[in-house]
Amino acid sequence: MKNIKAIIFDAYGTLFDVNSAAEKCKDKIGDKWEGFANFWRTTQLEYTWLRSLMKRHKDFWQITEDSLDKSMRAFKIDPSMKNELLNLYKVLSPFKEVPETLKILKEKNFKLAILSNGTPSLLNQLVKSNNLNNLFDDLFSIEEVGVYKPDSKVYDLPIRKYEIKKSEVAFLSANTWDVSGGGNYGFNAIWVNRNNNIFDNLDYKPNNEIKNLSEIIDII
Repeated sequence: MKNIKAIIFDAYGTLFDVNSAAEKCKDKIGDKWEGFANFWRTTQLEYTWLRSLMKRHKDFWQITEDSLDKSMRAFKIDPSMKNELLNLYKVLSPFKEVPETLKILKEKNFKLAILSNGTPSLLNQLVKSNNLNNLFDDLFSIEEVGVYKPDSKVYDLPIRKYEIKKSEVAFLSANTWDVSGGGNYGFNAIWVNRNNNIFDNLDYKPNNEIKNLSEIIDII
């Protein structure tokens, strides 16, 4: 970790709470809001992997809408809520420690970037709506290569831009499959394990596991 030049973050689930859209509607959805939110997220991820394998690419916003359609049917949620949920997804809330942690890292002169499945417009809106747009050097989207994580073409993006070694990147994600993807690629991958989950068996175990983003400061 002593040679780190760039700190790269996954966006959805790592910096931004993917359940916050449904949570803001929990009065309308009821007690099933959390189960619905988790189902929506799982379906969304499954669609990214399946479309990559089938080579039938749709951008992340289209996938988000498709997975929402299925989830709303599965949980019998009023179809009139669709636009409200989609609009809230565009402005997901960051986890509470994220803004301060990013400011501290920025002051230490690391390259800071997001590497995400999200489209460029989605990522721009997300960081601007949360007043984080001045903290990142780059917002890398998989749309540049037309395939989703964990394809190695995605992890190539910051390496090509910054002309650095894979070992000079600290890559943070709350998604175990993404940590495995980045770690197998060659990044120093760090697992942000907010919910005491169990890591996957995918030929990679991260050297560092943290409970929230602020702990990265001590590691770096």
